[in-house]
Amino acid sequence: MATLTVSAADEKRVKAMGFLSNKGTDNFSGRIITVNGKITAAQQRCIAEAAEKFGNGTVTFTTRLTIEVQGIPYDKIEAFQAYIAREGLVTGGTGSMVRPVVACKGTTCQYGLLDSFAISEEIHRRFYEGYRGVKLPHKFKIAVGGCPNNCVKPDLNDLGIIGQRIPGLDQDECNGCKKCGVVQVCPMGAAKLEDGVLEIDKSVCNNCGRCIGHCHFDALDEGTYGYKIYIGGRWGKKVAQGRALSKVFTCKEEALAVIEKAILLFREQGKTGERFAGTIERLSFENVEAQLLDSGLLERKQQILDAELHMTGGAAC
Repeated sequence: MATLTVSAADEKRVKAMGFLSNKGTDNFSGRIITVNGKITAAQQRCIAEAAEKFGNGTVTFTTRLTIEVQGIPYDKIEAFQAYIAREGLVTGGTGSMVRPVVACKGTTCQYGLLDSFAISEEIHRRFYEGYRGVKLPHKFKIAVGGCPNNCVKPDLNDLGIIGQRIPGLDQDECNGCKKCGVVQVCPMGAAKLEDGVLEIDKSVCNNCGRCIGHCHFDALDEGTYGYKIYIGGRWGKKVAQGRALSKVFTCKEEALAVIEKAILLFREQGKTGERFAGTIERLSFENVEAQLLDSGLLERKQQILDAELHMTGGAAC
């Protein structure tokens, strides 16, 4: 077995920069942040060149839509960072803080109800980059799904956003057709004819928007776009499914404010080593939801950020 020369302290130092030790060697995998899983052709070429120049020529993809170049010697880490910086690429994505955002392809998909790439890039700038120096009790993962198909599993992240299109039914225009176009296309079985009038069961409807435009008499031509937010999801040693907030947000800024409030709440009220799911379980979902729908956390923002919290580290799961 090869003798390892990189100290534990140096290994910890470069891990904070996004370089993860390749087990049993002095080499590292450099984790490149893609912002939202989308990179340019020029960036792809740069990564391939860097993999051959500084690593072992192998590029891998993580479940969080980041890219890792394997086999980088410790003494080539800084040169590797400088090389990829030519195309605006950086390493990172580790630690007890906001992690890189995961997004589906959004409106390029036939089912997409929101521009997942655009909103996830905004989340990245505001909360991954903007909160990069803010220590949290544990990692905080965010996912953006363009529709209720849940391809990126938003409800298994600490916070997840799902695109919505809320049907706007005008029952006065309903003719009670025996073969209702809306009922036929509804994948959830939420649309039904009750006493000859179209009804949509809100407890069943997932706001996928598939029914909109399928009424032959224009009773369902409109739909309000929005954002459904799940909190407290967790995938790992201890699995927890997130719960949706009771409100569907129709304003993007209001939805983004909820993300910021969730991060602030986690920092202020979470225990070191505890995932957000554990914080919610301990405080109660109702308590956390009330705080996320209120303005108090943002009013205390600077106080929360300035507090010396979670300095020791140590993940509980």
